[in-house]
Amino acid sequence: MKESKKAIIKNVYPEIDGDKYPVKTEIDRNFIVSCNLICEEENRKFLKGIHLYTKYRNKYSQNKKWEKIIMKPSIEGGNLEEISYKAEIKFNSTGTYIYTIEGEIREDKQRKMIIVYDKLIEVIVEPEYARFSSWYVMFHRSQGKIPNKSATFKDCEERLEDIKQMGFDVIYFPPIHPIGKTNRKGPNNKLWAGPNEPGCPWSVGNEFGGHKSVNPELGTLDDFKHFIGECKKTGMEVALDIPLTCSYDHPYIKEHPNWFFYNTDGTIKCAENPPKKYEDIIPFNFYPSPKKDPLTTGQNADEARIEMWEELKDIFVFWINQGVITFRVDNPHTKPTEFWTWLLKKLKKEHPVVVLLSEAFTYYEKLEELAKIGFSQSYTYFTWRDSKRELIEYISKFTNSYLTTFLRPNFFTNTPDICPTIIQTGNKAAFKMRIALAATLSSAYGMYNGYELLECKAFPNTDIYVDSEKYQYKIWDWNNPNNIKDYISKLNTIRRENTSLQYFDNLTFCNSTDDFLLSYVKTDKKNKNAILVVVNVNQFNSHQGRITIPLELCGISSSEEYFLHDLITGKVYKTYGRENWFKINPYIEPVYIFRIDTSAENYSVTIDYSSVELAKKHFEYFFQLREKVIKNNDPYARNELTRFFYDDIAPKTFIGPEFNQAYMLEMDKLSKMKDHGQYPSIENMYYVTPGH
Repeated sequence: MKESKKAIIKNVYPEIDGDKYPVKTEIDRNFIVSCNLICEEENRKFLKGIHLYTKYRNKYSQNKKWEKIIMKPSIEGGNLEEISYKAEIKFNSTGTYIYTIEGEIREDKQRKMIIVYDKLIEVIVEPEYARFSSWYVMFHRSQGKIPNKSATFKDCEERLEDIKQMGFDVIYFPPIHPIGKTNRKGPNNKLWAGPNEPGCPWSVGNEFGGHKSVNPELGTLDDFKHFIGECKKTGMEVALDIPLTCSYDHPYIKEHPNWFFYNTDGTIKCAENPPKKYEDIIPFNFYPSPKKDPLTTGQNADEARIEMWEELKDIFVFWINQGVITFRVDNPHTKPTEFWTWLLKKLKKEHPVVVLLSEAFTYYEKLEELAKIGFSQSYTYFTWRDSKRELIEYISKFTNSYLTTFLRPNFFTNTPDICPTIIQTGNKAAFKMRIALAATLSSAYGMYNGYELLECKAFPNTDIYVDSEKYQYKIWDWNNPNNIKDYISKLNTIRRENTSLQYFDNLTFCNSTDDFLLSYVKTDKKNKNAILVVVNVNQFNSHQGRITIPLELCGISSSEEYFLHDLITGKVYKTYGRENWFKINPYIEPVYIFRIDTSAENYSVTIDYSSVELAKKHFEYFFQLREKVIKNNDPYARNELTRFFYDDIAPKTFIGPEFNQAYMLEMDKLSKMKDHGQYPSIENMYYVTPGH
């Protein structure tokens, strides 16, 4: 068959920078491919004879046979210049695949011609938890009960049930390797350490080994493998931190002195990530000088580089062979992109199940670059985004663009380094609000141990924890009654039971009349699941306002009654229309998470006649005041109407802690009466009053 010029395949999606980078998906998700078929007018007679299909195969498999899926047109035939086509692929295993689009044109019974898209697009298929996961940062040496002594992997195992009860499915360990002694840091990052102080785990290497060894204080390699096994029994993965830096005592210093940078006085340079300086850590020179050997011609520059890069790759492979398939990579933005591109491609080819989290608190363009070259997840600046405006502006970059095809944000509430300002007062509402935001805005989120205990001690005017575990042993009272463990457990249960919260590219922010009420909807049409989240981002004061719910995304018409099932408190609200009023008192509940549907499950109204009578009395007074405002422009009546509405009516009709269904229904019934103007609700009646 000949290639046809009668039609052209264009606008293939997803595709990144003209197939320069791979797109990403997950094993549990249907991968949707779309394109447009362009056909000039004189050739449109052939449209009905065109059949497009997506073909794909595993890039590295010995089986080179293509799988084919017919693409469905948005319009069957027709005299249109451009037709959209779509297909869904269900991958049956993780790995790197390639796909493209081809088609056939049947001009008549005898002649067929083909249409070919000229690019092969890579797609990396990863495990489900690359997209949907809840991370718990467990600082291993602080899980014990003996002061001034490191905990062990065995001590960590004793905490697994508690962590699982909170609903986490990934346990992230800081580096577990031997810790350097030269320039060892003391408590609170002091430049000296006492003889029994443990140092910082990110300063890797001493006489007991380097990146492929275990700190003897924690246990043995077999102990660590046993810990991995115990985690898997509970359904949790272990993520291991891999810092590609060394201490001054690392075996690499003697074995490969050409792998490091040197000062003019011949000493090895320490690591810097301005404005921070790490006196106990040294960075690699990823383009090392060749080794000099007087007995041979020595290495050239490429040989020296490949020798080093292969050794760094072997660090990951070593831990993969011990059972770790998830890695948190420390500060990748301070290492060459060329190295990561090389490493990630190799790892994904040889170990397709591996998931890598990029710990890069960096500017937006660098974050995007690291995701493009293959990191599975990315840290973000969510940790510092507090206000409604900041959150909408920042998060919209991830959810309203082509970034959804390759960048998966992981929202951390805090880290061993960072105690955000917003939680430093110890206000429980702030802790609940921030973790609810993280857990519902993104499908992947995490928290550092101690958050559940409302840990908030930071140095003044900084976001740095006082007495950080990074530099000292610490004992925690995990059963301290002042905790939010049950709340975290409820959040993670809600995430598991509502599929719309298991994705990050289905987020729509709602319009709100209050600057502190942040609201958004997530929907999953396939599973008919819709979630509305309403958050008061001011942890100290109550806020109320009108929120416009995009009902069309939820499959509900604006004239249809529906129910808001509050998944935090268990209450159910019956309502209608796109506009609803909410009041949130952060000291009661700072966040509402509603399931939106037309089911009346668990809904009931007790006919409280006292509430009905109160509503009638309030409406009569409200109506009298309103008439004075409209007819007489009475300033006293105007002020009293405002006070009365917000103090007496709104608390009972706004969705919130004081909501009274019987009162609200009676108020709305009276508002709709012909004699009162036939308004859809008491709120609408108030807000259309001149001056309000």
